Amino acid sequence: MNDEMTWDLYLSLSGMKFLEFTVWGAWAPVLASRILGPLKMTGKQLGWVYATLPLACVLAPMAAGQIVDRWCPTELYMAGEHLLGGVFLLAAARATRFMPLFLLMLGHCLCFAPTLAMVNSLTFAHMPNPEVNYFRVRMWGAVSWVLIGWMLSLWRRSGKLQVKGADSLVLAAVCSFVMGLYCFTLPHTPPAHTGAGALPFIKALSLFNQPTFLIFMVISFVVTTQLQFYYLGTSRFLEDIGTSHAAIPAAMSIAQVAQVVAMAAILPPIFAPLGYRWIMALGTGFWLVMFLLYACMKPRGLVVGSMALHGLAYAFFFDAAYIYINSAAPEDIRASAQGLYVAVTSGLGLFAGTQFTGFVMDYFRSDGKFRWRPIFLVPCVLLSLCTLAFALLFKG
Repeated sequence: MNDEMTWDLYLSLSGMKFLEFTVWGAWAPVLASRILGPLKMTGKQLGWVYATLPLACVLAPMAAGQIVDRWCPTELYMAGEHLLGGVFLLAAARATRFMPLFLLMLGHCLCFAPTLAMVNSLTFAHMPNPEVNYFRVRMWGAVSWVLIGWMLSLWRRSGKLQVKGADSLVLAAVCSFVMGLYCFTLPHTPPAHTGAGALPFIKALSLFNQPTFLIFMVISFVVTTQLQFYYLGTSRFLEDIGTSHAAIPAAMSIAQVAQVVAMAAILPPIFAPLGYRWIMALGTGFWLVMFLLYACMKPRGLVVGSMALHGLAYAFFFDAAYIYINSAAPEDIRASAQGLYVAVTSGLGLFAGTQFTGFVMDYFRSDGKFRWRPIFLVPCVLLSLCTLAFALLFKG
């Protein structure tokens, strides 16, 4: 590999990214159809089930970051979390009532949430020149979403083990067990903070004293509140405009194909010239255009194709944000800083987003049917403001 990154390290980190996102990608895009369809739950209940990951991201990553920054090797902590998380997923696949499903998904997400930050901190701990190499490793997480979506579609077309959508949770459990075992092969990553003094997560909170960092986090929070309109709404929306249930996982993988292209070919040459501000402003702009096309609702081919903009947006915004966090935080608190970002965005942001999205979907629902045009115009308003704010206020 270029920039002094060995092939052994590249393959190890890429495999980690690949397996990490199979766990999430197996259930997140399609579980909403099971909840709203066969299980006949409300939009509010859907919002609470999908709020389990944001809730876990608020509660778990900062505490886990403290543990791996000070006491426990990162790869061993991740192994235990994924093995236990797989058990919760298997149990959730059998749940048909709201409260058991909610509690079991919360148990899984409390295990999974800390690993979202840890795969980044472990990657940056071993990777030379992350501004160049990170995208080449991170793209394998997007590849895994594509492949797991196609695998689920083929599984459903075969008619095997499909229990009204519970197959996605079974597949996620298998992926979680595999990832747990794989973690034992990762590069050894001992705690970086070994001295006395302030706890790492307390030091990470002090980053808010920097005006640029504060602006970055506030805008990131608002942006992520709007992403649940994509995650909670897309699968049911696609069904309502005529896409078959079995084809939805593969259709939604269009976003990940675009994300792979962005990380492999688009971002590496333009990242340094444009810088963090314009890369992330473009990301929010891509989401804005996607939701505008969703609101148009036809032609169906254009609507389905617009999901590519989600993949571009995710790569431009979040993957650039992870690199920014790594550069802004001192070395001994980088795991805690990544955990702080996950807590604010994937935690507080997505939790607020699930509740807000569930409310909006219920408000524009009558006789079991959703009025998708006004639903998708809501995120358009806030994302337009975020795009302008990033372009004008962020100085990173």
